[in-house]
Amino acid sequence: MDMEPMTSEMEPVQINSAPRRPRILLAASGSVAAIKFANLCRCFSEWAEVKAVATKPSLHFIDKASLPDDVILYTDEEEWSTWKKIGDSVLHIELRRWADIMVIAPLSANTLGKIAGGLCDNLLTCIVRAWDYNKPLFVAPAMNTLMWNNPFTERHLMIIDELGISLIPPVSKRLACGDYGNGAMAEPSLIFSTVRLFYESRSQSGGSNMA
Repeated sequence: MDMEPMTSEMEPVQINSAPRRPRILLAASGSVAAIKFANLCRCFSEWAEVKAVATKPSLHFIDKASLPDDVILYTDEEEWSTWKKIGDSVLHIELRRWADIMVIAPLSANTLGKIAGGLCDNLLTCIVRAWDYNKPLFVAPAMNTLMWNNPFTERHLMIIDELGISLIPPVSKRLACGDYGNGAMAEPSLIFSTVRLFYESRSQSGGSNMA
């Protein structure tokens, strides 16, 4: 019986050598500056894969409908509802594993104090408490000038700096309360450019944990 000759030729395997997009976890805490959170998400989503986290107070200021369609917003409700039994994934751990970089903007005075004190009573602070500090974590504070100038703020900033958390400083302007002074969150475009420049510089230098 005649048989077709065997051939060693195989179809070439297509390998996608393009690097994956950065994975950025954006988080908002309860400051009026959270009205800019959707804008922040839009800035990052054009460049990176984005997931978002919001504390309950921040939801008072965030317009969910204005978030980019491809950005999933996680809240404390999902933290508790996604776990049913031993063996189920824990949301704050899964988000920490997923992210290349975390950015908290705005960072309220209250959440700053929680992080500095090691508290973890919501989804956002649980992620920070579980964070791998070999990966970058940026914060952009937003608060009243007197709150920013409070001695506790300086102490808390020193503590988070020791952890390796990077500060994107607030700016001086007319605040939502009507006062003029330092404490306004940096503009979303500046936060984005700061993080992107850091990521690309570290990637070019062969930094660890950065795809």
